[in-house]
Parts: sequence; C-alpha cells; structure tokens
Amino acid sequence: MTDTDPIEPGEGEDQVQRDAEAGAEAAPADGASAGEDGDELTVDEILDAEQTDDAVEQEKSDYETQLLHDLKRIQAEYANYRRRTEDQRQLEADRARGEVAKRMLPVLDDLARAEQHGDLEAGSAFALVADKMRGVAVDSGLVAYGEVGEEFDPQQHEAVFQAPTPGTEKATILEVVEVGYRLGDVELRPAKVVVAVPAD
Repeated sequence: MTDTDPIEPGEGEDQVQRDAEAGAEAAPADGASAGEDGDELTVDEILDAEQTDDAVEQEKSDYETQLLHDLKRIQAEYANYRRRTEDQRQLEADRARGEVAKRMLPVLDDLARAEQHGDLEAGSAFALVADKMRGVAVDSGLVAYGEVGEEFDPQQHEAVFQAPTPGTEKATILEVVEVGYRLGDVELRPAKVVVAVPAD
C-alpha cells in the first residue's frame, strides 16, 4: 500500500489494535522483577534463595569444625608416636650401654682387689691403666655404690651376712664384699655387703 492508495474502512483501526497488543506482550507484568534472561522472581523465591545461602554457610562451618578436629587428633597421635619412639630408642640405647658396662664389672672388681692388696703402686704402669679404665667407666655413666657406714637399703644392697653389733641402732654396712653398680636408673648389680644390726 502506498501513500496514494486509499485506506479501506476499518483497516487503520485493526493496525492500531495489533500494535497495542504487541506492546502489552513486551512490557513486564506489574509487581514482578525481571532477571537477566527475562525470568521473573517472586518474593518467595528470593527468600528461598537466602535460606539456601544460610544452609550452605552452616554446612561449610560444620565441615571446617570437623576438619580442625581431625587435624588436632592427627597431631596428638603423631606426638604420642614420637614420644613412644623416643622412649623405645632411649631404652634400647640404655640396654646396649648396660651390656657393655656389665662386661667391664669383672675388670673393675679385679682392679679393686689389686688395690686392696697393694698391687697398684702410685705411678706404676698398672696403676695408670687402672685409672684410665675407671675413667672410661665413669664417662660411660657407670656409678659404683655401697660404702662402709652407709645405712643398709634392701632395694640396693644384698646382705650376705648380718653381724649383731653392740651400740648399733639401725642396720648399717659393716663391710663391702662386692661393690654395686648402676647405669642411670638401671641397676646392673646390687652391692653385696655385711650388715651390722642391733645386738639383742
């Protein structure tokens, strides 16, 4: 149809009606929000979305709490494992040193007897060797115990004989038959002693 063509009756009204309907379809409905893709969100849908976010945050917090608990448990187990390992290693080291020290005891006994009989003359080669041997024993942690006059302790001393002695109020060591030795907290050999006890 050109500008010069005559307009049929009613034709203009139909065109106006079609244009109005097309505009109404394009406009969003009142009271609704259009999304980026043209989808409309209701108030209920917005509230549901907020509740979903809260649930996700709570689940995340619970997961982090559980993760922290597991981490602390693993740290405690590792600390216990290290302590047990260190204790076991120290125990094995003490046992090894104890076995070596036990082999030294007969030699130290011989040196003590030689000294009692006057065979270790000061400045002699034998005396120098004895001093070095005793130095090695001390450096290894070996400690001798049991001396005359000490109070008798059945946990440390082995009484080979009890001698009733006038004037004695409590059991004391009268004579040392064999010196006792310990390595750290480990007793290698109790001291064998003669004990002076009160006379009846």
